Amino acid sequence: MKTDTHFYYQNDILTVDGVRLDELAAQYGTPLYVYSKAAFTDHYRQYADACHAHHSDEIGSLVCYSVKSNSNIAILNILGQEGAGFDIVSGGELLRVVAAGGDPGKVIFSGVGKTAAEIRLALEHDILCFNIESLAELKRINRIASEMGKTARVSFRVNPNVDPKTHPYISTGLKENKFGIPYEEALDSYLTAAKMPHIAITGIDCHIGSQLLDDAPLLEALDKLTDLFDRLAQHGIELHHIDIGGGIGITYDSERPVPVADYIDRVFHRISAWKKARYPGMPFTMVFEPGRSISGNAGILLTEVQYLKTNAEKHFAIVDGAMNDLMRPSLYEAWHGVLPVTQRSGKTTSYDIVGPICESGDWLARQRELAIEEGDLLAIMSAGAYGMAMSSNYNSRGRAAEILVANGKIHLIRRRERTEELFALETVVS
Repeated sequence: MKTDTHFYYQNDILTVDGVRLDELAAQYGTPLYVYSKAAFTDHYRQYADACHAHHSDEIGSLVCYSVKSNSNIAILNILGQEGAGFDIVSGGELLRVVAAGGDPGKVIFSGVGKTAAEIRLALEHDILCFNIESLAELKRINRIASEMGKTARVSFRVNPNVDPKTHPYISTGLKENKFGIPYEEALDSYLTAAKMPHIAITGIDCHIGSQLLDDAPLLEALDKLTDLFDRLAQHGIELHHIDIGGGIGITYDSERPVPVADYIDRVFHRISAWKKARYPGMPFTMVFEPGRSISGNAGILLTEVQYLKTNAEKHFAIVDGAMNDLMRPSLYEAWHGVLPVTQRSGKTTSYDIVGPICESGDWLARQRELAIEEGDLLAIMSAGAYGMAMSSNYNSRGRAAEILVANGKIHLIRRRERTEELFALETVVS
């Protein structure tokens, strides 16, 4: 397995930007999330630089980082300083963006179940746009905006029924998915919104899924959005942005996702030709919502081998990391690379990497050829996205600490949870 350019071996010890991972484990314990600031900024700039190359007086862009992939406020602060906007799916994520110094005016609020309290919070912070996912939601936002004396900027998340050819749990653009307004109903939905006094229609959005290796489904969805854009214009509804969502995948093992710059180039070439032919002189913005492709390969999970166990069928490496620390393998049967922090010579054995939680689904990797001993450290790779963000306290396990390495310096950006904190909000009934 090829490592990310920010995680590499020096003298047989795995490092992050030159900082030894074994030293981080000794200082902060395991399991431990470790991130590279340089990786986050490099991955974000792949989008920002590619977009900037296509900017003109008429066409701009906004790269809205998907907060759900990794929501630590240190990470949000770094990306905000880079100029990122943010794609959120809850009021809690909005407050994280604000706490991190992010600009609410660059926030797009997605998600199918926005509560009244969340809508009020977003209107109070004057966010850029709500991505509307149902007519019921639209009516609620109009009512709440009326009560607050405000106007809500909205776009509709249109479900284009495009197959992203990805895992069914992270496919979001098919008819059977819960997300968005069906493409066939989108025109009527916009016409309904146009009559509402506290709604300002600003754009159109779609998000067909995550971990796409090929951009052809995204470009197919884009064509459907521009067709709908044209039909809306015929009814006097002017839009000012198209949000194509996220979706570009990363390399976990041997995948070869389309390069971000190539994807961005193809998007802008299509948009520029379409706009020149149909809407010359109209200011326009392309919005992107990357998450995993920025955060996924910017972090790893460090874990220590507690026991090596063999039965009639399997060899197990029992580690102190578990499904509560990294849910993706249990949830999706997701593949993560596993690298020993210290490279050993000699014979390898095929191990299942399993945790201490009392569930048969508690595994991090299966059938990995490793030369390891009890007490060795393993790095679970590509864990920067949907790792810590999806972690839990199952089995009363405190969530891991998070470390950020920036320019050779080590920063503790979230300390390890203490056991007594896990029941601090609970009360014994006498």
